[in-house]
Amino acid sequence: MKLYNYFRSSASFRVRIALAIKGLPYEYMAVHIARGDHKLPLYGAIAADNLVPTLEDGENRLSQSMAIIEYLDETHPQPPLLPADALSRARVRALAQSIACEIHPLNNLRVLKYLVKQLKLDDDAKNTWYRHWVRDGLLSFERQLAQCPPSRYCWGDTPTMADCCLVPQIFNGRRFDCDFDGLPRTMAAFEACMQLDAFQRAQPSACPDHEA
Repeated sequence: MKLYNYFRSSASFRVRIALAIKGLPYEYMAVHIARGDHKLPLYGAIAADNLVPTLEDGENRLSQSMAIIEYLDETHPQPPLLPADALSRARVRALAQSIACEIHPLNNLRVLKYLVKQLKLDDDAKNTWYRHWVRDGLLSFERQLAQCPPSRYCWGDTPTMADCCLVPQIFNGRRFDCDFDGLPRTMAAFEACMQLDAFQRAQPSACPDHEA
């Protein structure tokens, strides 16, 4: 397998975590999206959406981190990233999508660039935008966790797809000095994840294309 990704991309980070949890080897293919390499024809021939990550498994290529994670879970079911019963799977998907669909799109690099280049926001205004939506989204996430049974991770006593989404969002939030006060279950799940080798190996600083 090959993973076309960028060290700082949240969506790429999610897939790296999933691959690490499952112990799946892959070739790391760096695509420097801050420099615009994802828009070059060479990468466009690989990824029609010009986004990262893209997983190449044999002759098959898949885009979108959530679809990739579910594909990995179905083709390599151990250890599972989704619970066995339908209701629990739906709960985990809801938690994961609360981050991947509600928080992350508003803080994607291309959105932040648009705010600066097209709407002419300065860095302070851009960062205020970022922190607002991360904080708002994580407060919602915390309320959802409060309605779930007590657990070590987002759901249950083993990491799931929800944790694959949570950890990169916290990493990105820390880069922008987001406020994480009043998020006890969210941050406890994050800290539990970061005690695992899979999450440590997948983090940006461990990537071959990492930049300080």
